Amino acid sequence: MGPPATPVALVSGAARGIGAATVAALAAAGWRVVATDGCADDARLAYALGTRAELDAVAAAAPEVTRVVVADVRDPASLGAAVEVARAEFGRLDAAIGCAGVLAGGEVTWEASTDIWDVQLEVNLTGMWNLAQAALPAIIDAAPLDAGVSHGSFVAVSSAAGTTGLPLLSGYAASKHGVIGLVRSLAAELAPHEVTANVVCPGSTRTPILDASAAVYDLEGAEAFRSHHLLDRLIEPAEVAALIAYLCSDAAAAITGAVLPVDAGMTAHGG
Repeated sequence: MGPPATPVALVSGAARGIGAATVAALAAAGWRVVATDGCADDARLAYALGTRAELDAVAAAAPEVTRVVVADVRDPASLGAAVEVARAEFGRLDAAIGCAGVLAGGEVTWEASTDIWDVQLEVNLTGMWNLAQAALPAIIDAAPLDAGVSHGSFVAVSSAAGTTGLPLLSGYAASKHGVIGLVRSLAAELAPHEVTANVVCPGSTRTPILDASAAVYDLEGAEAFRSHHLLDRLIEPAEVAALIAYLCSDAAAAITGAVLPVDAGMTAHGG
């Protein structure tokens, strides 16, 4: 018997922020990665989304082990194509990490537009469902024990807003709460297949989406969110990515159905 295959992951929302940091963390840990992003703006959002140039730059940092696929999590066919790239280029798929997400708001729920509700549910929740449907059959089929990892993994990025309510962001909070329910159900379904499913809930992380949050509350900038944390600072994307990479590793084989904060103490004191 030859040496074990190198494990392979698919990361959505990989053009920037937590997704880009996750690609870097997994590549550094010896994984091969298919980095995906929709690479297109949405007129319903007031800020720009990740670009193809940003996605290519993420892959260029580890070109030997990274492949790029433009795939919108709202489009199951494009996610299916990304899974096939993993199989064709690297022979298997052992983990899927859902980092794609958007945020919009600024109005109380009864005055909010349907567009703002729809775009967040489409990307944040239905997009995670689409990723699970596209990736999990391949992960189950990959026999992770042969790939140098003891389990397959599905990791979803929710938010501190997935465990608490936020004013003027009910669509965002609802979508992120939904991710937790989805993944806890996946954990029960995947257990017989030696595949874990977990949720990571970041607090205020230094990403473009945090700038959009600041605009919702008419703040001067994202640094204002430091006051919500017990630790007086924002979180760096690499800190969230480190937990994601850990959950995909052998050391985390007994962790499934967990909802794990990386929030600098935000939810510890109801921040």
